[in-house]
Amino acid sequence: MEKLNGAKQVVRVLEDLGVDRIFGYPGAAVTDIYDELFDSKIAHVLARHEQGAVHMADGFARCTGKVGVALVTSGPGATNTVTALATAYGDSIPLVLITGQVSTDLIGTDAFQEVDTMGVTRPVVKYSFLCKKPEDIAKNIRKAFYIASTGRKGPVVVDIPKNCQNRSYLFDYEKNSDISIRSYNPTVFGHRGQVKRAAAQLTKAKQPVMLLGGGVVQGDASEIARKLARRLNFPVVSTLMGISSYPTTDRQYLGMIGMHGLYEANETMHNSDLIFAVGTRFADRATNMVAKYCPNATVIHIDVDPASISKTVSANIPIVGDAKTVLTQIDKELDDQGQKEPNDLSLWWKQIDEFKKKDCLKYSRKDGMIRPQEVIETINRISNELKLNPVITTDVGQHQMFSAQYFDFETPRHFITSGGLGTMGVGLPAAIGAKFALPDANVFCITGDGSFQMNMQELAVCRKYQLPIKVFILDNSVLGMVRQFQTVFYKERYSATNLDGNPDFVKLVEAYGFKGIRITDNDKLESTIRDVLLAKDEFILVDIITDTNTKVMPWLRANGSMIDMMLNEEEK
Repeated sequence: MEKLNGAKQVVRVLEDLGVDRIFGYPGAAVTDIYDELFDSKIAHVLARHEQGAVHMADGFARCTGKVGVALVTSGPGATNTVTALATAYGDSIPLVLITGQVSTDLIGTDAFQEVDTMGVTRPVVKYSFLCKKPEDIAKNIRKAFYIASTGRKGPVVVDIPKNCQNRSYLFDYEKNSDISIRSYNPTVFGHRGQVKRAAAQLTKAKQPVMLLGGGVVQGDASEIARKLARRLNFPVVSTLMGISSYPTTDRQYLGMIGMHGLYEANETMHNSDLIFAVGTRFADRATNMVAKYCPNATVIHIDVDPASISKTVSANIPIVGDAKTVLTQIDKELDDQGQKEPNDLSLWWKQIDEFKKKDCLKYSRKDGMIRPQEVIETINRISNELKLNPVITTDVGQHQMFSAQYFDFETPRHFITSGGLGTMGVGLPAAIGAKFALPDANVFCITGDGSFQMNMQELAVCRKYQLPIKVFILDNSVLGMVRQFQTVFYKERYSATNLDGNPDFVKLVEAYGFKGIRITDNDKLESTIRDVLLAKDEFILVDIITDTNTKVMPWLRANGSMIDMMLNEEEK
């Protein structure tokens, strides 16, 4: 058996697990590992902040389905990752973070750069390990990858004390090690009886709807979900995280549901007699008041996480299991039950067509003023004309909702956003991670002037690696979503939402050696964006001055049902 020191075991096990790129920031507690990385085939991307490094690993994981990997030092290095870990945890993203730690004999002594990493991160990770001896390193990293990538996926922390990495001591390294965790056995196959019940209900429904959540994307279940939707001729809606699981231009797709969901999507949900929900948590932004939620619907709820089923919305037919596997089981069960043609849903589709006539995304244009919706529509239209099929990353706020409402997605994993935690600052580093993962893809970051400043230091990574990402800043000089709340609910008392003192984003990006463009007039919007998208091999930042007063609509009224919506942006 080969003998390796602790630091080399870290690198070797990552190599054996197929890792070819990690994101990180070095420090004293991980210098041994970084020294071993120097001779490794694993590429290391030096972020400019540990939060950025983990967001990059997150973006890498979201667009590939692989486990993203980040490496940081102890103390502040580890604490700087907490927001990014919580972001991945909130959206069930497979990620492994390796952190340095002070030597085992110093733990608990308030040593330099010591922090209880496991204690600090425990609420925002799926699991965490502290390697108390070098022999634990390879085993725990393998377990971390297994836990992160199975069941309800999520981030896992592996904390490695400095003395366990010591290059002077050699230990046995097991190249092939079977992973067996007695207390962790995620359910993959759905209960056969429940699958039969679900299939029978699907063929009886008169006003059904298929609801796709982030679990369909992360569980690689998009293909079978599309097959079933077409087989049954069901209308399809999605949560924010479920966007891209189903082609948004398909006639059966009605749009996103929830707080800023489309009128026809929310109306269809509320009036349905059966909800076929896959990979969704029924989070508050997707349900409004649970007591008034879809009162006449039978709920079939498929989720790999048993804790998510009936946590908020009670399921009539709960099925625990992997989304792709369970949907395949249902498809076969429909065959066994002799289902060949979908039910006659013509009356239901006629009603849905009436919902669509509301044209809820229609907005008025203002002379000379650029509306943020116009920006998204223009980027989308030109992308479609040029057949770019871009990967879109966003931050959080109004631009995020407009992107979800107005952009077309045909390919799973091409919409990357923070849905659960709602993290400002994720957009640029996630775009970097996505570009490293998919070097031939067009990657666009759509962000706001507030969000972009959260992690704009990662422009240095774009410069070092000459990443041809396109960044579009919807610059309204305010924290738009908060200001929208203040306009409607706080009598226009705009407390701390004006972004006075913003930098000149064009000069900023020029300082990094990149091209920056500012658009102030909608007459220049179309031609400028076209030129930007045609420059495929360049990093370009576009600062677009947009209307300050535009609100995101539709907007669910608080404590109401799915159909209690404000539709007019002037509505108080």
